[in-house]
Formats: sequence, C-alpha cells, structure tokens
Amino acid sequence: MSTVSTEERILSVLEEDAQASCAEIADRADVSKPTVRKYIDRLEEKGVIVGYSAEIDPKKLSSQSIAMVGMDVDSGQYVGATRELKELDEVQALYTSSGDHMLMAEVRAGDGDELGNVISEKLLGVDGVTAAHPSFLQERLK
Repeated sequence: MSTVSTEERILSVLEEDAQASCAEIADRADVSKPTVRKYIDRLEEKGVIVGYSAEIDPKKLSSQSIAMVGMDVDSGQYVGATRELKELDEVQALYTSSGDHMLMAEVRAGDGDELGNVISEKLLGVDGVTAAHPSFLQERLK
C-alpha cells in the first residue's frame, strides 16, 4: 500500500501535466475518474489549486522579456502595495518571500527596455515599494 495520499498523487500528476485528462490522471494516480473529479473540485474550492498554466521558455520568446523582480516594501503599506501590484497587467505572478526581498514578481514586457520601464515606472511607482531588483530570465533548464 502506498504511503502517498490520493490527494498528493493527483496533485503530482497535475504539477507534471496541467493538461492531463481526468482519465490520464486517474490512470497515473491509480484511482477512478470520479475520484479524480471529486478531489480536483474540492482542491479548487479550498484554494489549493489556484489555476492551470503553461510553462514558458523565455529564450524561445523573441517577442518578450521576462524577469523575476525582488521587491522591498514598507511594512506599513504592504497590504495596499500588494493589491496594486496584483492589478498590473505586466505582473504575471506575485509571491511573498522569506529571502532577500519581501515580494517576488514575475514580470513580462516586449523587450528589455520596456521591462526596465515597467520596473522603474510601474513597480517603483506603487506606494510602499521601496526597491526593485530584477533578474532577467535567460533560458529554462528544467
């Protein structure tokens, strides 16, 4: 008997392939299709599964530049700043962080110059954001 829970097996399949059908997930997780549907519905309702996405190799996108931007935020303005950052179209994902910066954002723009403008004008223009440190993504390795 596996010590890995049904939920963990289903999530593992979804993490590997967010486009897998219920039948494929059921086969790979060794459960029935109705069980897969029940668990996925419950995980979506609980907010464990927050969306499905494609993984992009930034080097193959000739029309876009992508950066992970570490941001420092004034603690008194943290809630308002995160709300405003989440509304920016260029911010694809926003994470809290326990590392060097309070927030990490995946930011996309047409090219490096445009990305620089997004960082200097939009991100640093948000009340409470005190610093933004970009790392430009070059090539996806895994």
